[in-house]
Amino acid sequence: MLGVMTQMGALIACGVAWGRLRPGGLRADETRRVLTTLVYYLLLPALVLKVLWTAPLGLVSLKIAAVAGLTVIAALALTALACRLCAPGRATLGAMMLAAAWPNAVYLGLPILDRLFGDAGRAVAIQYDLFGALPLLLTVGVLIARHFGTHDEPVTGPLRGLFAVPSIWAAFVAVVFNVGGVPMPGWLDGWLGFLGHAVTPLMLFSLGLALMFDRFRARAGRALAVVAVVQLLAAPLVALGLALALGLQGVPGIGTVLEAAMPAMVLGIVFCDRFGLDTGLYAAAVTLTTALSLVTLPLWYALLQLLPALQ
Repeated sequence: MLGVMTQMGALIACGVAWGRLRPGGLRADETRRVLTTLVYYLLLPALVLKVLWTAPLGLVSLKIAAVAGLTVIAALALTALACRLCAPGRATLGAMMLAAAWPNAVYLGLPILDRLFGDAGRAVAIQYDLFGALPLLLTVGVLIARHFGTHDEPVTGPLRGLFAVPSIWAAFVAVVFNVGGVPMPGWLDGWLGFLGHAVTPLMLFSLGLALMFDRFRARAGRALAVVAVVQLLAAPLVALGLALALGLQGVPGIGTVLEAAMPAMVLGIVFCDRFGLDTGLYAAAVTLTTALSLVTLPLWYALLQLLPALQ
């Protein structure tokens, strides 16, 4: 795990350095927007289609989705309770809830689980996000952002929001073909795999481009501490309890807990900008939790290896 995190951290650091040096005169946000658009609309849907078409789907998939959804809800509740200690403003509270509840399940979780467990790990990461965390983000997350935000943005229906995500369509097609027993043509398997191999390095590089080290404020210390504790410690602890209660073992069990232990998702910055939440605090939370996760994730992995019930 330490070797994997070292490799991941090195590629994230390349993204950070690229954003500071600006080769070719491109700003970090411009470069990141191009890369993430490519991943979002082409590469990630290709990977989702390949993985879910051939992955074993069944009761385990429902358990992974249940752990993901319940962990998000628990993290929201814990953050709301903890915020009584730091008494933030509405815009800050909304940003804190988004940062603490939704992990970076795809942009960091998928590459890590892929390196640790291969195809089985990728299947867990994709199911955790698409079947559990993402639907809640586009429904509950949007409602939270609108409630606490300062911008009066119209909210589309939850189904419309879900159907606008290319990976959701790829997952739907993959599940239909998987359940229907449709074999994947060899040429398509190779082509999708070729596209999917680009996802991990581009995601990690884009994550480095998104980190903002100039957004830290002294008065935000308590708020950032709450986010870090909930996201990196409390959420995976909740997920561990749920995984044990539901009987998840092996890669699904360990992978699900590791997904819950990921740092704050980068996508939340978009929600903060759109709805008028505290974007600076959210960006600082992403940077802080990502840096801390380079230490906490190996510790969680080592702990999970010691639990016979998960093996």
